[in-house]
Amino acid sequence: MPPTTHDPKRRALGKGLESLLPSRVAAPAPAPTPAVESTGKPLEIPLDQIDRNPFQTRTHFDEAKLAELAQSIEASGVVQPIVVKALGNNRYQLITGERRWLASRKANKATIPAIVRQVSDEQAMEMTIVENLQRADLNPMEQARAYHRLSHDFKLTQEQMATRTGKERASVANFLRLLRLPETIQQKVESGDLSFGHARTLLALDTHEAITAAAQKVMALSLSVRQTESYVQGLINPEAKQKKADKPEEEIDPNVREAQDRLRRTLGLKVKIEDKKGKGRVIIEYSGLEDFDSILTALGGE
Repeated sequence: MPPTTHDPKRRALGKGLESLLPSRVAAPAPAPTPAVESTGKPLEIPLDQIDRNPFQTRTHFDEAKLAELAQSIEASGVVQPIVVKALGNNRYQLITGERRWLASRKANKATIPAIVRQVSDEQAMEMTIVENLQRADLNPMEQARAYHRLSHDFKLTQEQMATRTGKERASVANFLRLLRLPETIQQKVESGDLSFGHARTLLALDTHEAITAAAQKVMALSLSVRQTESYVQGLINPEAKQKKADKPEEEIDPNVREAQDRLRRTLGLKVKIEDKKGKGRVIIEYSGLEDFDSILTALGGE
């Protein structure tokens, strides 16, 4: 039999949630006994006894996919139990598995398999957020808000958030920067009218007014991310744009240009590489402390 291989990424994805869902929970101090003790084993719990998760960071559910899941549950049942918290008086609060809970209601199921956990509100919130971030279908703004809650409510560093969710630290920093966008532009990112790449590029502009005006033009002209990068750089440095129009720009080595463009896309900031026969300098412009922190994060600084 060939040796079993383990996918390191899959291990990373499961690490955060597993650490929050220990197999054994310490006994609480004497208090009113909940309806069902934490057992770690799935129980069939009536759907109408489960309250919606107040800590849910997901705001959009694909109705078509929810209907598909409901059909699957109607035919085969719920394969993976949800996780709930016992509230007492035969009431429970959903922690993870909201899609399965909603789809089971659509399928007119009376009960759903659930694992009961005795956790604090803070633990329940963190478990919910981490579980959501480990999913692949959150939109960029939902991810940004989830990371913000982990940072603000639980005082987690970007490194800690990256470890718990199996993401790169630079990726965490880039999502958090989306919260600097004007609210109207955040809505466009959430609806899919602007991509994550577009949004990150627009953040190189200094003011909400400039970002909003540029975003409107990007959407009106259906600019690609690369075209948006060129447009934004022209707004940041119009003199260079005019010089380029007046006379041919000094030819840049294709490898240097590619490295420059890659840094711009990664940081969402203005970057210039001055290279002369293999020697030169990298110039990164930033407009605030958050930009500076993002640079440090990308370079591996604390």
